[in-house]
Amino acid sequence: MLKGRLGLETARVPHAERHGLLWLEKGKLYVQNGSLIFATIGTDTLKKGVYQIPFQTVSNILLAPGCTISHDALRLLAKHGTGLLVVGADGVRFYAASMPFGPDRSRLARNQVILWADEKRRMDVARHMYFLRLGEVLPHTTMDALRGAEGKRMKAVYQLLAKQYGVSWKGRRYDRTNPDTDDTINTAINHASSAVRAAAMIAVSMTTTIPQLGFIHESAGVAFALDIADLYRASVTLPVAFAAVKQAQKGGWEDIERLTRRMIGEKIRQGKVIPGMIDNIKELLNVADTDRNTQRS
Repeated sequence: MLKGRLGLETARVPHAERHGLLWLEKGKLYVQNGSLIFATIGTDTLKKGVYQIPFQTVSNILLAPGCTISHDALRLLAKHGTGLLVVGADGVRFYAASMPFGPDRSRLARNQVILWADEKRRMDVARHMYFLRLGEVLPHTTMDALRGAEGKRMKAVYQLLAKQYGVSWKGRRYDRTNPDTDDTINTAINHASSAVRAAAMIAVSMTTTIPQLGFIHESAGVAFALDIADLYRASVTLPVAFAAVKQAQKGGWEDIERLTRRMIGEKIRQGKVIPGMIDNIKELLNVADTDRNTQRS
């Protein structure tokens, strides 16, 4: 391991050669003798103990609930270009990020701007997103037509899941001014959607892409994250929501929010949803094509 306090700025390991992410929870992250140390009381995935963290070979560290971090640890991570994200359990919430903007972290963002600024290429990316969601290339060439076609297919998905899980379905609705009026399945969908959006924000932050520049969503400050979250609506968000309602009916759960968050968290973690989202971002922004003749900076 390279020395912590005495490590040279130019000694950073390129992110392309690092491991993707490291989850930490229920412990303290601090620096001791120039090394990054994590002391944990123990979790389901990590035994109680004191561990030395190989931060120079990890792209991002995710701090889950029950963690504290020292100022010195933040300084060390920033110096060596390791990202730090503060998240909820299993990535169902996104609270803050301290991301490195080092010499090898701008290509995806540059490509995103190039694709977003060109109307035709922006539509190409949007159509590719719908292909990833629906499994087919839609022939439509306007955003309104794409949204209309997607809406019809999603209605069929809702109906299929309702039949599969035996859950009553009366349509998608959500009153932002009075959320307590929603039925159980719509409440579960809302909580599942919130968790998947948080996972998408983690993926966007880890790739240092620009959350405001969406290709399908436009006005939201996290439009690109909403685009990425929607890639998983039919495969993750909705199935988990319907499954949570089914389990609540069978097991007598009263708190549908807690049950949905637990189930979606397990799906995000065990299904490696965040790494999948990162791969989707790289595929959509197609770095190799638009950055082929550009010097890395």
